[in-house]
Amino acid sequence: MRLTSPDFSAGGAIPIKHTCDGLDVSPALRWDEVPEGTKSFALTLTDPDAPMEWTHWLVCDLPAEARMITEGGPVPTGAKEIRNDFGKEAYGGPCPPSGEHRYYFTLYALDTEHLLARKENFLELCKKHLIEKVVLMGRYRLGSEG
Repeated sequence: MRLTSPDFSAGGAIPIKHTCDGLDVSPALRWDEVPEGTKSFALTLTDPDAPMEWTHWLVCDLPAEARMITEGGPVPTGAKEIRNDFGKEAYGGPCPPSGEHRYYFTLYALDTEHLLARKENFLELCKKHLIEKVVLMGRYRLGSEG
């Protein structure tokens, strides 16, 4: 499976408009080379460089036929956004308190159509139903021109 964004390259700088310094809109994401048996997808955006890993975005029940999320959303019909560490059911862009942080978009191909997840059990359920996962990492430094 492959996950890409037309907005930034793997390991590259996430543009300012996708962060708390800018418009705070999600970047466009595209995926292909989906494994057989995929019934849905789940997506996370996490910052492992925060003092405690910070969850910026949780999406489940992305339909098996979905292959993209457009810039700024909305998520595809049928998908469900789960409450993140900002306390909202939506994308929350990079917003490091200091220094450069890494941000991991992880896409999970799952063997179930409905995850019935909440923040507390999201990753556990993804692991239980996992067929394959792929990661796209971007970087951001507060106040940078990304």
